[in-house]
Amino acid sequence: MDMATVAVNPLRAGMRTARTVEPAVVVIFGATGDLTHRKLLPALYNLAVEQPLPPQFSIVAVARRPFTHEEFRAQALEAVNTYSRRRPVSPSVWETFSQGLFYCQSQFGDLHGYERLGDLLDQIDRERGTGGNRIFYLATPPSFYPTIADLLTLSGVSRRSREGEPGWSRVVIEKPFGHDLASAQALNAELSKGFRESQIYRIDHYLGKETVQNIMVLRFGNGIFEPIWNRQYVDHVEITVAESLGLEGRAEYYEEAGAIRDMIQNHMMQLLTLTAMEPPVTFGADSVRDEKVKVLRAIPPLIESEIAQDTVRAQYGPGLVGGARVPGYTQEEDVHPGSSTETYVALKLNIENWRWAGVPFYLRTGKRLTKRVTEIAIQFKRPPYLLFQGAGADQLESNVLSMRIQPNEGISLRFNAKVPGQEMRLQSVNMDFLYGSAFGKEPPEAYERLLLDCMLGDATLFTRIDETMLAWQLVDTIEKAWRETNAPIATYEPGSWGPTEADALIERDGRTWRRL
Repeated sequence: MDMATVAVNPLRAGMRTARTVEPAVVVIFGATGDLTHRKLLPALYNLAVEQPLPPQFSIVAVARRPFTHEEFRAQALEAVNTYSRRRPVSPSVWETFSQGLFYCQSQFGDLHGYERLGDLLDQIDRERGTGGNRIFYLATPPSFYPTIADLLTLSGVSRRSREGEPGWSRVVIEKPFGHDLASAQALNAELSKGFRESQIYRIDHYLGKETVQNIMVLRFGNGIFEPIWNRQYVDHVEITVAESLGLEGRAEYYEEAGAIRDMIQNHMMQLLTLTAMEPPVTFGADSVRDEKVKVLRAIPPLIESEIAQDTVRAQYGPGLVGGARVPGYTQEEDVHPGSSTETYVALKLNIENWRWAGVPFYLRTGKRLTKRVTEIAIQFKRPPYLLFQGAGADQLESNVLSMRIQPNEGISLRFNAKVPGQEMRLQSVNMDFLYGSAFGKEPPEAYERLLLDCMLGDATLFTRIDETMLAWQLVDTIEKAWRETNAPIATYEPGSWGPTEADALIERDGRTWRRL
């Protein structure tokens, strides 16, 4: 759902009423990689189908392999035909779209390659009328980010095409933004040499998902929820990001990241801040991100004893999943046999502000779990049930509002009702809302929304630098304590919901993880 449909006064709310895209060039570094083929090209094609993109819109692919423009266009057509949610490709749309596809062969560290890129961009500006508007998308391994940022500045390509002419430039950085606080600071310093903060778009595809965007609408657009979204009524909050698959060929990256850097630092911190933040003054980028940052600042610094008690790290071992034997993490290809990299993390966080004092937030994420699911669950406090003694009230579950991010995007509210019959018997029931069936159309992919917002200069759904640094500070503190105390790493069966130590973490507080 586009946020513009919710606001009574769009100007007051800071939302866009007309999403008109200026002619521009998107320069994709690493354009022969998986991200470009699976996500970026299909997303840009879908935007062309829905016509927010002007006919002059262009794409320049930059990669190391020696392709011609026509060879890249053929690859792009195959990618869209394979991965787009809109298939088959419309011949008329593709004819216009493909005319704006170009290829520039270059090593990422070759200054002469950037000079050739600059010449090509100037030519596109002249011939297609893109006006010097440029988005540089870094779809490369993170190790290339500083080099590309430095040479974009050194070559002058990141600036407008000719001095004195109109035009803007923006740079999009995929996660991870650094691998710890120090490296994130260093990368930001490198980017800041050629780009202002307002030009840097740190992308997290979770924020492009419809359900994530609707967290704010659910809270602030409905009078029945916002009054009870606080410590007076909420017992605790659970955020789960579970994956059923293992490494899937990503061992090199995962050995460096682990679950806490791969999921907690970015995706799960985004879900937490949107769930816990105060109402923003407007829905403008800075107002929303100001409130998210306040949440992270309200999480008290963790001390060593708290980390030992309130965090769990674990690895999946070998076992059976769906009747097939799967290897344990340390048996996976390209993983060191003695690796202590965690594939599962559970932790308890507190937010010390007026709204959430005393309400614990439990987070868990892992690979090789029972099923793939991402969910935010608001568990409310139990009423006394004095009226219903002997009616099964002692077996009732608390009221829960759950927001399913993936799959089967939707919202579910669990409440208690009387079972039909002569007796007074109570039972918990669900009221479900599914996006697909409610609106009768397929929601856009996350990258479609985020790429469009970047073209419009709307940074609301992108991560600001102070938010990034605060998230890294939290993760660094936990990892430092794990290293210095030689924290044990538990194991869990593949296809399970994680280690027993994670169950103990929440059961210590008299609670249990939700059965998903």
